[in-house]
Amino acid sequence: MDKLRAMEVFVATVDAGSFAAAAEALDLSAVMVGKHIRALEEQLGARLLERTTRRHSLTEIGAAYLERCRDVLSSVHIADGVAESLRAMPQGVLRVTAPVAYGAHRLTPVIGEYIAAYPQVKVELSLNDRVVDLAEEGFDCGIRSGAAVDERLIARPLALSRMYAVASPEWVARHGQPKHPSDLEAFPLLGFATWGPDHAWRFTRKGKTVHVPVRGPLTTNNGQALLAAAMAGVGVIVQADALLGPAIASGQVVRLLPGWELPTRQVHIMRLPEARPSAKLRTFVDFVVERLG
Repeated sequence: MDKLRAMEVFVATVDAGSFAAAAEALDLSAVMVGKHIRALEEQLGARLLERTTRRHSLTEIGAAYLERCRDVLSSVHIADGVAESLRAMPQGVLRVTAPVAYGAHRLTPVIGEYIAAYPQVKVELSLNDRVVDLAEEGFDCGIRSGAAVDERLIARPLALSRMYAVASPEWVARHGQPKHPSDLEAFPLLGFATWGPDHAWRFTRKGKTVHVPVRGPLTTNNGQALLAAAMAGVGVIVQADALLGPAIASGQVVRLLPGWELPTRQVHIMRLPEARPSAKLRTFVDFVVERLG
């Protein structure tokens, strides 16, 4: 039997004065009350109550054990209250993980708004382009990009991420704007390691699809490193609008093949499947979905 429940029954029995009164107070049968008391006594190897046909009284061990039970049940009650408070009011540390570019350019401004609205919450943001195991690494929630959704997690969709092919203005001045995706095969194409070694860029226009194998002198697992290489004229890259948008707007890179579309990428905010998520987690996920969904 549940020892904590048995302690609760023991205390109620003493306070009520009889098994029958305790049973009524706890909505149990008198037989079940007796089973809880006997289970405690068997575990302790000592009698807690002296029973007669009319009444029961505490043994010496029972009296001492009663006080400890009251302390334990009081501590549990306090702990339950703390947990309920944390569920009701957003507070405490929230650990969040996200891809580097998305986290830096899209999520961080939203986090700034969130902590202004909920000053009792401290957000610890970890940026990493690998797939992070939320449970294993102790994160409350995370942003994931790509079609694959972990069925063990609760996922809520955010706005689709658009992908662009870009190069530096100097590269375009030297080689000109490619007229067809296949033209890119003559130039260094820089790879994103997360997409795998045999990745190909897929361009689409008017129902026609062209696959361009990514072959070049540089592969990295960091989108910002790819952007820096593109700005330095090393070659052509494909990355998400979250990373490339500011660089395109400032003229640091130029979009190639604007008449062709690259596949959009799904973006989700994921959390562990808690039946009753904490207030900080619930409000944060809702906040992000409202602004980035």
